[in-house]
Amino acid sequence: MSVPLVIRPWRVRWVAWICAVGLFVAMTAIAVLLRRVSTGVYFHTDDQVAMVVLGLLMALGILTLTLARVRADAYGVEVRNLLLTRVVPWSQVLEVRFPDGARWARLELPDDEYLPLSAIQLVDGQRAVRAIAELRNLRSRGLRPQQPPERR
Repeated sequence: MSVPLVIRPWRVRWVAWICAVGLFVAMTAIAVLLRRVSTGVYFHTDDQVAMVVLGLLMALGILTLTLARVRADAYGVEVRNLLLTRVVPWSQVLEVRFPDGARWARLELPDDEYLPLSAIQLVDGQRAVRAIAELRNLRSRGLRPQQPPERR
């Protein structure tokens, strides 16, 4: 049984975590300070709690950017872009490409279709280049006839 290759975005994950934590801290600070600053409007404890909960929900929304993943082995590739996951056998993949001007890589599929790989992003530089090379290597191995592992 082959060990799967797992690829995740690098820079976007760092930026998303920093933004999410910063947003949550800012919303919490605003919620605490709202009662102490005279603004002409009366804020109560439930308003403060709502601000903190809203900050948490917005931070979680930002963290959905960290969910992108590509998992591949000799039999196929599993692509998760944000919340949707799709599994494609290597026999359906015509090419692994990073088109000029694109922000992320993609799998070229039959009938002029493609599947974006948001886990392999332009901003990751050499990490993206290595990820594409590893995917292409797995694809070339996956196109050779093999027996899939037995299910137990």
